[in-house]
Amino acid sequence: MHLLQPGRLGSLSIPNRVLFAPLTRKRASAANIPGQLMADYYAQRASAGLLIAEATMVAADAQAWEHQPGIHSAEQVAGWRVVTDAVHAAGGRIYLQIWHPGRATHPALNNGVQPVSSSDKPITDGHIHTPQGNQSYPVPRPLRTDEIPGIVDAFRKAAANAKAAGFDGVQVHGAHGYLIDQFLRDGVNDRTDRYGGSLENRARLLFEIVDAAAESFGMDRVSLRFSPRVDYNSMSDSDPAALVEHVAKESEKRGLGFLELRHPNYDDPAEYELAKIARRHFSGALVRNGGFTRDAGEQALNDNLADAIAYGVPFLANPDLPRRFLLNAPLNEPDTSTFYAEESPKGYIDYPTLAA
Repeated sequence: MHLLQPGRLGSLSIPNRVLFAPLTRKRASAANIPGQLMADYYAQRASAGLLIAEATMVAADAQAWEHQPGIHSAEQVAGWRVVTDAVHAAGGRIYLQIWHPGRATHPALNNGVQPVSSSDKPITDGHIHTPQGNQSYPVPRPLRTDEIPGIVDAFRKAAANAKAAGFDGVQVHGAHGYLIDQFLRDGVNDRTDRYGGSLENRARLLFEIVDAAAESFGMDRVSLRFSPRVDYNSMSDSDPAALVEHVAKESEKRGLGFLELRHPNYDDPAEYELAKIARRHFSGALVRNGGFTRDAGEQALNDNLADAIAYGVPFLANPDLPRRFLLNAPLNEPDTSTFYAEESPKGYIDYPTLAA
């Protein structure tokens, strides 16, 4: 079975191609510090080809929900070291996803600081949960051109801190309508400076951050996640195919470790076409993510339209997912009521594994 065969993601050797996708779980402390509970959770899933840890704040004013982990303080680095040590002791490999929410947050979560974005367009769908309850997303402040190097530097420091915390690499979160995506897609970005207009300009922030992250890990241990057709957080783009081609070509030039294409749903024909474009222009490892079953993931590998598949909820509920795939064993059902149960072990580290 191809999914269970060894492979490579850049310079990282992996024992199988079943990756653990980054998932928000809200189990860090109120001070955004990972602890033993998170270490147990990730170590339980160390049989993954690679674990990608959840979206992690690159700055103190970059919080989008409570109990989210950060990587901008010495205490957070020490907390993550507990996690990486546990994963490595269990024989696993782990990357950290470094992230900034941009407009997808609220001043109540960031000591009154107004959210920033590429433009002043707010998120118009849904609400954000704050300590004062659900609220509408506020109008963001467009970042000034002279402020953008500071954002890049925050990611640079986050990558350096991830290295100090013992991670094997980092993933730059350029998807799901967060800050990088707010620059990348033209449904939000209406800038007229060097970070707006053309696709090259809109992708400038993304690749400045990728290059900054590579200073600590080397480009072959840096990953990029992007989602050209995911409409979450009021996102859209006029030409997703052109976006995929550009991102793939720029990733190819750099020798990026691996590229993760996040689909709303893998079996949409339009998503299949985007995967073909990515494969055509990027010769490195292509990871796909978006509702894959075991058999669908196997088919994507056999069609040469992926080198690995990232599984989210199935891995959340099945810590031994690669073994279950190997044996074609039944899967545990996820308990959705505990997905975001702050600092609770229930529905987090108590899913059963198969008997030996």
